[in-house]
Amino acid sequence: MRRYLIQRVLAFLPILIGVSLLVFMAIRLIPGDVITATLGTEAGMLTDTQRESLRRYYGLDRPVSEQYVNWITRAVVGDLGISTRHGKPVTELIAERFPVTLQLALMAVTLGLLVGVPLGIIAAVRYNSILDLLVRLLALAGLVMPGFLVGTLIIFVLSTVFGFLPNAGNFARFNENPGLNLQQMIFPAITLGFAFSASIMRMTRSSMLEVLGEDYVRTARSKGLRERQVVTRHALRNALIPVVTLVGVEMGYLLGGTFIIETLFSLPGLGRLLINAISQRDYALVQGATLFIAFTFVLINLVIDLLYAAVDPRISYERNRA
Repeated sequence: MRRYLIQRVLAFLPILIGVSLLVFMAIRLIPGDVITATLGTEAGMLTDTQRESLRRYYGLDRPVSEQYVNWITRAVVGDLGISTRHGKPVTELIAERFPVTLQLALMAVTLGLLVGVPLGIIAAVRYNSILDLLVRLLALAGLVMPGFLVGTLIIFVLSTVFGFLPNAGNFARFNENPGLNLQQMIFPAITLGFAFSASIMRMTRSSMLEVLGEDYVRTARSKGLRERQVVTRHALRNALIPVVTLVGVEMGYLLGGTFIIETLFSLPGLGRLLINAISQRDYALVQGATLFIAFTFVLINLVIDLLYAAVDPRISYERNRA
């Protein structure tokens, strides 16, 4: 296990370096800079001396390669720089906003699993029945409807029919007011988890259909076991391996793709902070937040790989001994 962990960590390093290079160069390819974003139209009134002084203050006068080396060297020891817009360390801003994004992603994953896995199992067990057809139609709707449309429809129905706005008032964190927090987070989680549950339905259904056709399942049936025991004890555990893989991949995408939902429902999450930082050319915040999301993504995938052994005892990361 230790050898496997070391190999995976070493494999992650090139990914993180590649992500840091891409985001470092991409934000600088966008027209404008932090000076223009901060001063707006007044930036055109600066003299050459004033502009050069500001460029020196923000470190923009140095070669791009030197800027990258200085930033990545500090990032290795946990210093992601200072946000020019907020005047705070990037690590502090991430620590403030990431819990909201993490809670939203976890709630979306939980709702997706609670809905997707049972419906996928029902569709597989009732193959080609009306229930199977309905589940497939629901999954198709979840895949083709974009999140911003689902969220807009939810807000429209809640506001016009029930006279209720899920994003009204100041945001309450879970440790401050759990009841109000869940009330504000449940509909964004439903919006984000709708497409995820559709993917879980399709994956669970296809995996269960494949497993139900295996020889050991037919053997279990021939022994006189009830269908529920065959499905839950013999088929489901093996069918969950692709589902676990999908959860790991989708969890990473959810963490990095919540900005639309956070903006739509006015949630103070990391995704919304990152979008604002891009528009404001806040280089340190964009680079730090993106690198943190990438690190979280690879970390989640590592945890998912380790969960394989718990789901299926046949999987082991220990080296075979002669």
